[in-house]
Amino acid sequence: MRLAFVMIERAPVDMGERLGRALGRLAYRLGWRRRVVETQLANAFPDRDEDWVHHTALATFEHVGQEALTLAPLIRAGLDEVRQRVEVFEGREALQAALAERRGAVLVTGHFGNWEIGGSAIAAFGFPIDAVMQSLKNRRLSGYVEEMRRSLGMGLIDRQGAFDRSQERLSAGRVVAFVADQDARSRGVFVPFFGRLASTHGAPAALALRAGAPFFVGGAHRIGPRRYHVWLVRLFPREGAEVEKQVLDLTRRWVSELERKVRLYPEQYFWHHRRWKTAAPGTGEGASGIKIE
Repeated sequence: MRLAFVMIERAPVDMGERLGRALGRLAYRLGWRRRVVETQLANAFPDRDEDWVHHTALATFEHVGQEALTLAPLIRAGLDEVRQRVEVFEGREALQAALAERRGAVLVTGHFGNWEIGGSAIAAFGFPIDAVMQSLKNRRLSGYVEEMRRSLGMGLIDRQGAFDRSQERLSAGRVVAFVADQDARSRGVFVPFFGRLASTHGAPAALALRAGAPFFVGGAHRIGPRRYHVWLVRLFPREGAEVEKQVLDLTRRWVSELERKVRLYPEQYFWHHRRWKTAAPGTGEGASGIKIE
């Protein structure tokens, strides 16, 4: 596997991206999670017809393959190449001002566009960043991803025991980043996503509130051949509310910002995750499970 990645790293970028799109088309035709992707697209966009769903699903598979293989050459090229690929960096000044408050910053994103480009862009423009991550089941692949993230300027925080270590990094004035849009099961908070309640990790909002750190939602999506739009939006907690309600409110608002971007570029979202896997209890939008010590 490592040899394959090394070969991709040394291949011309265009060749790697074409191969990625081809592998995406192959995965679609073989049916790998195709039903999940098409069902979720149809539910999220009920006004679209079946042809649109099939076309967008195929484009989603192509996008995943393309973005996966566009990363390999960056390991060799480094952060200079990342900076060149960022055509727009929206919210850069807001992040700079937030870090000047000397409380670090919590950044949450989803599986949209190219989240690895997003994290490495933060580092490439001079902001210290640590990504909270869970090791993958495939140890070799997990090791490769960890090596890639470090080579692109990101520190790593293991998900196990991440809350305390994240507070330490925030105290050091760093950005702590989460990719937090996967189903959080019964431990999540339930907030609307495309009109349906989705179990969502409340830890990023809880961490920001506990540490008193500025809270951002952001991402990076492709706007042209190897060109990206990086965006950051700062969200402020509601004053006077109980902590649990503040967690729910911040989580609802960052998911809403993510949805707004996904609606513009639905083919760039990772619909392969079963986003609505866990049903909300009763009819309320809140769920227990967020523990703030």
